[in-house]
Amino acid sequence: MDNLDKNSEDDGAQLSFWELVKSTSSAFLGVQSNANRERDFRRGKLSHFIWMGLLFGMLFVLTLVGVVQLVLHFSAN
Repeated sequence: MDNLDKNSEDDGAQLSFWELVKSTSSAFLGVQSNANRERDFRRGKLSHFIWMGLLFGMLFVLTLVGVVQLVLHFSAN
């Protein structure tokens, strides 16, 4: 019953920045729990998740480009 009370208290509050980062990163990795997914739909804004997803996607691509550049640099020598 305490869990129900806690969820009803959180209904009006938006996700904090770190909750948004944690939720987006776990969704990117495919390990997000059902409870967190439901919390995100209840408390999160779609636009925040879209922007965070775009940011994570760009960071992923830039990381891959950096790793490839590093490998090519060391393999040329």
